[in-house]
Amino acid sequence: MTQHIARTEKQLGAILRRARKQASLTQSDLGNLRQGTVSRLEAGAPAIQLRTLMEALAALNLELVVRTRSKADATDIESLF
Repeated sequence: MTQHIARTEKQLGAILRRARKQASLTQSDLGNLRQGTVSRLEAGAPAIQLRTLMEALAALNLELVVRTRSKADATDIESLF
């Protein structure tokens, strides 16, 4: 999977949903997470626990990378989705 930038919960949710579908997994297939939890995560629902995000990333064989924010504006990022 290529690198994607997420600056909002909705953008992160879209990235996770895309990765799950590319892996031919259902929401229920993601490790120990309930389907409803995965649905909220993919929808970009606020207040998802960090542990939940990390479990979803692990189930999708993804990792979180933190870096200095690029200078692109929000419209540039939105065009990626």
